[in-house]
Amino acid sequence: MLVSTKWLKEYVNTNDLSAEVLADKITRSGIEVDGIETLASDVSGLIVGEVVHCEKHPEADKLNICQVNIGDSTNQIVCGAPNVAAGQKVIVAVPGAILPGGMKIEKATLRGEESHGMICSLQEIGVDSKLVSKAYTDGIYVLPSDAKPGADVKEVLGLDDTILELGLTPNRADAMSMLGVAYEVGAILQEDVRYPEITYTESETSAESALELQVEAMDANPLYIAKVIKNVTIADSPIWLQQRLMAAGVRPHNNVVDVTNYVLMELGQPLHAFDYDRLKTNKIVVRKAKEGESIVTLDKQTRPLGPHQLVITNGVEPVAVAGVMGGANSEVHAGTTTIVLESAYFAPSSVRQTSKDHNLRSDASSRFEKGVDPNRVALAAERAAKLIADIAGGEVLSGSVVFDQLDKSEKEVVVSTSYINKRLGMNISASEMSAILTRLQFEHTLEDELLTIKAPTRRQDIQIQEDIMEEIARIYGYDQIPLTLPVGESLPGGLSAYQTKRRLVRNYLEGAGMFEAITYSLTSEALVHKYALEKAKTTKLLMPMSEERSVLRQSLVAHLLEVASYNVARQNDSVALFETSSVFLGNETSDQPYEEEHVAIVATGKWVDHQWQGEQKQVDFYVLKGIVEGLMVKLGLSTYVTYEKGTMDGLHPGRTAIVKLAEITVGYIAALHPKEQKSLDLKETYVAELNLEKLLLFPVKELVYKQVAKFPSITRDIALVVDQDVSAGKLQTIITKTGGELLKSVHVFDLYEGDKMEAGKKSLAFSLTYGNDTRTLTDEEVVAVHETVLEKLKEEANAELRG
Repeated sequence: MLVSTKWLKEYVNTNDLSAEVLADKITRSGIEVDGIETLASDVSGLIVGEVVHCEKHPEADKLNICQVNIGDSTNQIVCGAPNVAAGQKVIVAVPGAILPGGMKIEKATLRGEESHGMICSLQEIGVDSKLVSKAYTDGIYVLPSDAKPGADVKEVLGLDDTILELGLTPNRADAMSMLGVAYEVGAILQEDVRYPEITYTESETSAESALELQVEAMDANPLYIAKVIKNVTIADSPIWLQQRLMAAGVRPHNNVVDVTNYVLMELGQPLHAFDYDRLKTNKIVVRKAKEGESIVTLDKQTRPLGPHQLVITNGVEPVAVAGVMGGANSEVHAGTTTIVLESAYFAPSSVRQTSKDHNLRSDASSRFEKGVDPNRVALAAERAAKLIADIAGGEVLSGSVVFDQLDKSEKEVVVSTSYINKRLGMNISASEMSAILTRLQFEHTLEDELLTIKAPTRRQDIQIQEDIMEEIARIYGYDQIPLTLPVGESLPGGLSAYQTKRRLVRNYLEGAGMFEAITYSLTSEALVHKYALEKAKTTKLLMPMSEERSVLRQSLVAHLLEVASYNVARQNDSVALFETSSVFLGNETSDQPYEEEHVAIVATGKWVDHQWQGEQKQVDFYVLKGIVEGLMVKLGLSTYVTYEKGTMDGLHPGRTAIVKLAEITVGYIAALHPKEQKSLDLKETYVAELNLEKLLLFPVKELVYKQVAKFPSITRDIALVVDQDVSAGKLQTIITKTGGELLKSVHVFDLYEGDKMEAGKKSLAFSLTYGNDTRTLTDEEVVAVHETVLEKLKEEANAELRG
């Protein structure tokens, strides 16, 4: 909603507050002011000029030489506008004037003729082209004949104004009008609201003698008022009316249409004017559309109508889509002399559905679908009739043609002051609450701390006790609500242990050089089980937006691969991404899936790329495994985690490791299968997915620090010959379990599979460190344990010491 501060002052005293201060007060009361615009703030040097003489330029067919009276002198100005003519009052930018964008007007010579200034169009002085009347879109703007040469154009055109842009929430439909905003400002500033004048002289002929009204769809149209106005003269609106419409973001058309738009912006009640003669039948029938009917609306579009859509007809054919847009067959035009002025209450649901069906939203439909004030329907008709009589010289027939079955009673809300204070956590006195309701112009009574409020029909958002609480709180001042801390044994706040660990996971992966991604939770049925740690029942959406987003995902990797492919296709060859989010596992006993948090990693391209040192390293399996191992160390799980060779669809059969936590599978690390890489246009790519929930909830022993050992350790290196299918992890597990308390560490440092090995065999070398925290070990103790380890390796893995 765009609000002219000059226009607003006609309805409420703003106490000469600056636009910035007024905007701050409105925002603090609950309606946010999104912007403040001072019209023509970057323009200067514009005055009214009168074209005294105009002739063709002798050296240019499209130029005219004009002699322009600017008050204290007559300037020669060369103008290229096609509509410039002698006798016009025009906008003149004199030498030294500044136009939008910092353009400075100077004396110039055009095809040998001097030009002392510029005759301007509205667009050239900063008015948005979509707000300029169609008559002046391709030329200069002609000012009213009573404009005085030399006068300031800003004052003549009302450009000395400031516009507030209100960001209204759907419940505040009352503020979609100047009068509604005036009520709001009046409550804030404790000022009365002034209604516009509505007195005019009626004809002796009655409207009912000229027009017949019949409403068939009474539920959708419980109130319809029509006024008949004769002898109107269609012309341009006065400059003040055009300026106010443009300030409100509405393009001027002609005086009759402009009045209906003006009253819409002033009172919030949509109106429509029909050409009486084009109706042909002297009848208005409001009904639902018939099957197969259509209408050409004012935007020249042919729109098929459905049987649930409300239309205004002449008894034969539709002449308007009720509450949305009029028809071209009854449009007011230059030859119109008699009009039918419509003011009605259309059911919000009916207008909303029709507007949606036609994908057509208008200023009228946006107000009807939120609910207009039923007590302003007649008021708006009378206000528009007065303005048309004044501006277009119309003769208003006496009375109105009315169908009325609308309940216009006010909603009653009863609430106690103690209830309000308890919910707000405040201590507002009953008298203060009553004063606030008076400022809001809510009729009410106060008895024994019980407020009985009759909410005015303009405020259709006031329905329940909480609505009254909100009104009192916002006018009293949200910033007046006391700041208090909760009372209890301990103050709430902080992260839970689970949240702390989850944040640690994200920080660690970011520190490892990866970027966090956020992908859709919805996927396709083809991808839902791909790369999933656990395949479960699929959870389908009842109304999916597309086949690609029709089910809830069970793996994070599939979408991360799509992100990697998207980046690589745009020359970002090295990609390292992670995501922590939920997967959704369906079950047979409930329609609701189980939501489980996972973490996934995708990496492709270079992991190290130091161009200056000439050092490069491609991502490989061990880079990803190292990241996962580091994460386990961060979470204190390294002693519980093991890695086993595995296979999964879509992953490389020889480079896939299953991650186990205390013998429970919690994830995998793998290279992507070459076929999958090819389908996604990726080079060598590595992925990992872990059940984050199981990792973070796993009970970890409290970390205990020990002093650095005072006694020396003893290291033994062994090279074991084993079958090709025996993994290093299996051997390391045997060594760890057998070594007991004396074995402090063990790690692989060599793998040999050369031609000196027997076919089907390989050599794995381990380094074992023995030690004791309280004394120095003897060789006999180490040999005894070491021999036991070797025997166990031979027994469980058929491992032989390499000769």
